[in-house]
Amino acid sequence: MLPTPSTSHVCFDRVYEPAEDSFLLLDTLSTSSEIAFLHNRFAQANSKQSTPPLILEVGVGSGVVLAFVAGNTSRIFGRNDILTLGTDINRFACQAASETVRKAIKDHDPSLFLDVVNADLASTIRANSVDVFIFNPPYVPAELPDLSRHDSFNVLSVGQKSTSFEQDSYLLELSYAGGEDGMAVTNRMLEQLPYILNPERGVAYLLLCAQNKPEEVKQRIRDWGTGWVAETVGVSGKKAGWEKLHIVRIWRNSMA
Repeated sequence: MLPTPSTSHVCFDRVYEPAEDSFLLLDTLSTSSEIAFLHNRFAQANSKQSTPPLILEVGVGSGVVLAFVAGNTSRIFGRNDILTLGTDINRFACQAASETVRKAIKDHDPSLFLDVVNADLASTIRANSVDVFIFNPPYVPAELPDLSRHDSFNVLSVGQKSTSFEQDSYLLELSYAGGEDGMAVTNRMLEQLPYILNPERGVAYLLLCAQNKPEEVKQRIRDWGTGWVAETVGVSGKKAGWEKLHIVRIWRNSMA
């Protein structure tokens, strides 16, 4: 079992704390079946795949998932020349996640950690550049936060050394509130996904809950066109109800 990165330095008053969804991603990425899939897709011995892969996590939160990937590249991908990058709309999460990743790779022969960028989803990412995409979205069916407050709540107020309760509540809402069916943010990300993935070897891991209607989401992805595949590769949570979680792998089948 691969070690879980430490997040003891993170203030969970304003940054999403790793929970069942985070750990399901870690478990899924380290299963023998996913390791075999990723080795086959990215192994350095394959001359066609010699370019270092770029791994992007959108919505890094505490950074536990990106740090896990960055600190275990040899085991997960069969190579160490991996580039890791994250984004989050919460500036405090970006700072926390950067520290989480740096701690995780400190004593390893690691991937190259690029940065965690304060951004809305993948809006800052170059087209066709992402080889492995990871997204644990705000999936709870709850009203979306009021983004008109974002600029003022995303930084410390002048003269203040800590955030307010109202500010913390808003920042945490960003991490879990997903709008109608919990899909408002995920739908926006799915619109970007075909354009940021590497067209030859890109693969994405998306977390959904039962109320997100994962079977419908998978079919929608398959309807993007010839070659698109979407399959559930990890399941956790309750056996009934919206809290049951799914990890969906999305990729293009070059043989299609």
